[in-house]
Amino acid sequence: MTDLTKLTLSEARDGLANKDFSATELTKALLKAIEAGNEDLNCYVLPTPDHALAQAKASDKRIKKGDAGELEGLPLGIKDLFCTEGVRTTACSNILDDFKPRYESTVTANLWDAGAVMLGKLNNDEFAMGSSNETSAFGPVVNPWRREGSTDKLVPGGSSGGSSAAVAADLCLAATATDTGGSIRQPAALTGTVGMKPTYGRCSRWGTVAFASSLDQAGPITKTVRDAALMLKVMASHDPKDSTSVDADVPDYEATLKDGVKGLRVGVPKEYRIDGMSKEASALWEQGIAWLKDAGATIHDISLPHTKYALPAYYIIAPAEASSNLARYDGVRYGMRKPGKDLIDTYEETREAGFGAEVKRRVLIGTYVLSAGYYDAYYLKAQKVRTLIKGDFDTAWDKVDVVLTPTTPSPAFAFGEKSGDPLQMYLEDIFTVTVNMAGLPGISVPAGLSGQGTPLGLQLIGKPFDEATLLRAGQTIEDAAGRFSVPKRWWV
Repeated sequence: MTDLTKLTLSEARDGLANKDFSATELTKALLKAIEAGNEDLNCYVLPTPDHALAQAKASDKRIKKGDAGELEGLPLGIKDLFCTEGVRTTACSNILDDFKPRYESTVTANLWDAGAVMLGKLNNDEFAMGSSNETSAFGPVVNPWRREGSTDKLVPGGSSGGSSAAVAADLCLAATATDTGGSIRQPAALTGTVGMKPTYGRCSRWGTVAFASSLDQAGPITKTVRDAALMLKVMASHDPKDSTSVDADVPDYEATLKDGVKGLRVGVPKEYRIDGMSKEASALWEQGIAWLKDAGATIHDISLPHTKYALPAYYIIAPAEASSNLARYDGVRYGMRKPGKDLIDTYEETREAGFGAEVKRRVLIGTYVLSAGYYDAYYLKAQKVRTLIKGDFDTAWDKVDVVLTPTTPSPAFAFGEKSGDPLQMYLEDIFTVTVNMAGLPGISVPAGLSGQGTPLGLQLIGKPFDEATLLRAGQTIEDAAGRFSVPKRWWV
């Protein structure tokens, strides 16, 4: 039998349908891989083997009866931001302590309804605040990729670093993730995986721990574009429990992949040619343009003039919303509690002990920009910039169908290289934040290797609720570039 852990989601689906192996065998293979590799990689903060095997056995029964769901028997990793009923959910923060939700997030409920299997909860930056997965209360995730000739530990990107590393290291077939300013696409680019951030409102936010409510969106990290199409179809849904969830039909994304990109208009924004972008990222961008052109797409230079304001505006809006959202963690109803001499002292002691340094930094920034006398100068102005950024894209859609850019300015960096400099870390999101500010869909597809032998990704940005076109264009890049697997399993 082939190594079941190396299968893509679609290959495993077909194998189960053909009865080449059972869901239980597939799940056991992945649980064994987690047991062997998680100590070195730190992808999972809570493996759930008993839960997974029980789900897999139930899947085998349904498959035998001919009653299989769309993801029947397929084992997934779940980012620790998604509430899972009766299973510890912490957002990788000490402040949530041993919190076990009494409810299931809509996204994960959709997955279980489709027959998927949960292998466990995946590591992430605390409350999704970070671009390297170094802020987790459970310690950093290690990228399974290494620079050629080096054993330096590299970051897997963030905040969904556990998701990206687990998929790249074959510790799950696919994973859920969330994206507030690039937290699906950036880690996907740094690990040679596919990261899909849907349009804001395509996936319900209900039951997902909030960071910045007007920016957060769930999506998948997978091994291939086809797998992303499979995952998104199930994860997406209209949800009356989320007022921002859009009541729109969810297409069969997989069925449209074969349509290709002939006649597709691809925009190349001049503002993304920034100082500090590596030469290899720039060269890969040109290569991506050539691949799409060869496949029948037309290339158009476009301008997104307010792009330069996106990062500073994002780092006002996101911390402001985080400051509001995280006010609920006070040590009273759930999570960590550090008793003080009075109620206010209890709040202060609990938050001091429970929140990490990056979360505190962002809450302080957010509280400051929302305070009297500064609200108009900072928060209101940032929201006006956000409207201008969206307007740039609205204008561009008259000329083009998708926009092509690099996903990150450089490949994966080593632990500590940027974590001491918040500005350098925030610049990791420079190509991704505009997508969240405008509420658009975006996908990162692995497209090449750096001179150090580590992955680089290309990003495609699409029109609202036109994920199908993005996936088609992503499939074209994947077909041209091939897949990128970790050369050596050094963690086994």
